Order: sequence, then structure tokens, then C-alpha cells
Amino acid sequence: MTSVGVGLIGCGTVGTGVVELLATNAETIARKSGLRLELRHICEKNRAVWDRVKASPGTFTDDLDVILRDPGTTIAIELVGGTTVAGEIVRKCLAAGKDVVTANKALLAVRGREIFSAARAAGRCVSFEASVGGGIPVIAALREGLIANRIDAVFGIVNGTCNYILSEMAARDRAYADVLADAQRLGYAEPDPSFDVKGTDTAHKLAILAAIAFQADIDLGSIAVEGIEAIDRMDLRAARELGYVCKLLAIGEREDDGLSLRVHPAFIPQAHPLAGVSGPFNAISIYGNAVGHTLFYGRGAGPKPTASAILADVIAVATGNARRVFPRLDTLLKGRGL
Repeated sequence: MTSVGVGLIGCGTVGTGVVELLATNAETIARKSGLRLELRHICEKNRAVWDRVKASPGTFTDDLDVILRDPGTTIAIELVGGTTVAGEIVRKCLAAGKDVVTANKALLAVRGREIFSAARAAGRCVSFEASVGGGIPVIAALREGLIANRIDAVFGIVNGTCNYILSEMAARDRAYADVLADAQRLGYAEPDPSFDVKGTDTAHKLAILAAIAFQADIDLGSIAVEGIEAIDRMDLRAARELGYVCKLLAIGEREDDGLSLRVHPAFIPQAHPLAGVSGPFNAISIYGNAVGHTLFYGRGAGPKPTASAILADVIAVATGNARRVFPRLDTLLKGRGL
């Protein structure tokens, strides 16, 4: 049994999920992969977390250098979030010879080419399945399962906060402000929900999906973005009467003169598979010229689903699969045309 040293940087909600899943499914992972994943270090500045999260004695540190200087830690999981501090952490990990697994969609959408370039210069790889769709393996599907297809369109419900709000408003005929307050109380929405409800989070995820689906160099600023703040009950009543539902969609379509990339609320027919996606769930419709319509559905957020995708990436890196794929993954680094 091969032992693989892992360092976790950032132990919030998702990081805690990673720690717990590693402990709960250690034997399952070992049996399936032939690997023993050893969580050697958890770098977390908030010392209150040290007492709350169950980990082996001596695992916690507040010094990133502990991970960077440990030759036995070969994979770093970045779960800090954001684009500034997280970006520097990733670059330091790559320079120190660590492969990186991240769920940070903002970092990849904003600084993806820089991060990928740094990884290639260091001879390392970056894996990011958890950056879109939580536990849904849509990145792997686009990169591998659908590789023989020309992807013509991608339509996604990829923000659970917005989907919960719109679903609840429509089902119970409630006002936006009231449902948003409930979403915040239940933990589906942040105290400042603007990143979600304005469509920014969805745009970040669309940039990543489109880069891989269309093998194109995506400028985040070129994506037209409209959130859900202006949606009211009258809109949803009218949609229902006409046989439609309203969803915040990430839309990428191949057109004669290039790509059309946009995020906005849209009325979709009640018979469409995406119409039945409710609450905090995500779904991504992908249209390939050979396979036709495919649909990927599941929990798009939460500690356990996201941890599932993160550990899948860790295993892919540890087995060498991710490192073999990464040099051929030109997306997010440079465009290859349409």
C-alpha cells in the first residue's frame, strides 16, 4: 500500500468535510485506489478550529512553511478562497514542488492562466474538479468522457443559493427578501449574498466550463452577467401560467461568429430536465455533436459533496493520472481557437 502525504490549507466548512471524509472513507479509498492518503498537516490560522475538528495530534499548524518544507507532503489542497492570498499560496506550493488541488473557482476564473503557467514552469499540476458543481464530476466529463465530441452548448444551474431562492419563491409564492433571509438563516446564503445573487459566482464557474468545453481562452469580463435581485413574485407567477419556470442559468453556446457566454435568469419550459432542479441542487446540460444532450445532476455545494470531488482529484494526482493529463490541458492558459 502506497502512502501519499497531503497538506490541507484552510479548514473551514469544506476543509472540515475533507478531514471527515478522509477519516470515514479511508479504507474504501485504500481498497479502490491502492493508496493510503495521509493528512500530514492542516494549516489554519483560526485556532478555534483546532479544538473543533478531529485530527491527529500535531496535525494543525498556522505556518504555511511547515507544509512547504515537508518533503513527505506532495499534494497541497487549497481551500482558503479568494484570488489574492489564495493565489500566492498556490504559487508557493507549486514552487515548493507540491501538486495542487483546489475548489477555488474565483482564483481559476480570474488568475487561471497565471496559475497554470506557474504549475507548468514548476513541473507540477493543478486539479480543480470541485470548482464547479460541487460533487458533480462535470470537469472530468468534459475533459475526458466527452473528449471525442465538439461541444456546441452548455447550460448550467451552478449556484445553489440562487436556485434555492428561486425555487422557494415559485413554490410558495414568497417575496425575494423573505426567502433570502431564510436562505441566510439556513446557511444557503452568506451574510453578504451579493457574490451569489448578482451572478458573479455563476460567471466564474461558466468561465471554467467554457474554457474546457470550447477549448477557448475566456475573458471573464466578456461574460454578460445579470443576477436575480430584480426577480419578483409576479415574474414567477407569469412563468408558471405560461408553462415555464425561472432559473439563473450559465449559458455557453457556439455560434457562427464565435462564442456567446452569458449569465442571467431565464424562463425554461417545465418539461425541460433543468426545470425540475430545485433547492440547493445543481445541474449542467451539455450538448455534444456526437452524444447529443447529456445532463449532470447532484449537490452543487456543501462539505461532503465538495470533499468528494476534492479527494477524487487528490487520488488522480497521487496515481499520476492528473499529471499525465495536465500538460495537454491548454485551457485556462492559452486559447486554441474555436
